[in-house]
Amino acid sequence: MKKIILWLVCLLLALNVSAANNMHKIEKIKQFYGERAGKRAIAWHDLIQKSQHLTDLQKLKAVNDFFNQFIFISDQKLWGKEDYWATPYEFIGAGAGDCEDFSIAKYKTLLKLGINDNKLRLVYVKALELNQFHMVVTYYPTPSAIPLVLDNLKGEILPASQRKDLLPIYSFNGSKLWLMKQKGQGQIAGNASRLSLWNDLRHRSQHIKLNRPLYTF
Repeated sequence: MKKIILWLVCLLLALNVSAANNMHKIEKIKQFYGERAGKRAIAWHDLIQKSQHLTDLQKLKAVNDFFNQFIFISDQKLWGKEDYWATPYEFIGAGAGDCEDFSIAKYKTLLKLGINDNKLRLVYVKALELNQFHMVVTYYPTPSAIPLVLDNLKGEILPASQRKDLLPIYSFNGSKLWLMKQKGQGQIAGNASRLSLWNDLRHRSQHIKLNRPLYTF
């Protein structure tokens, strides 16, 4: 009985610490980006709290629908940079971003909801209708399954086989940074500068380092 009580006390303390930590992050976003950003941060926190019990497919839809409400804007207009990967905190703070920001926020949130990293990929594709490079998130129910695509261009989550408008180039996740489209090839897919962008983003996420955009929405 004493062990059970001790375990419950430890659990409650951990939950309280976690809740306090989350509120600290929300307050930090609010103070840095403003009142509207604080409300978005609270909505994000509520989404994570209320979606824990959902199935994987329900989590995918909840997260995809939530972030697809945000505004699309180029890095040049928002950050004054040619290419900038915002953390979820920065994306929520600004209320806008480009395809990388949408995808990274979805990916990180799905991890918070307990979806295994092995089932998720951040995928660089060519958006054929727009004739430009683009990023999406994919979910693999099993390693050999056709993945589902979470995209800010089209709100409906569809199997990759039904997204003929997307041509995959390369993909990565948290455990394997670069994955070749075809195994056995001895070179890195894509520009190696992307590696530093991903590492910089992970560092800023861990330390909740915020940068200020030119605009907030």
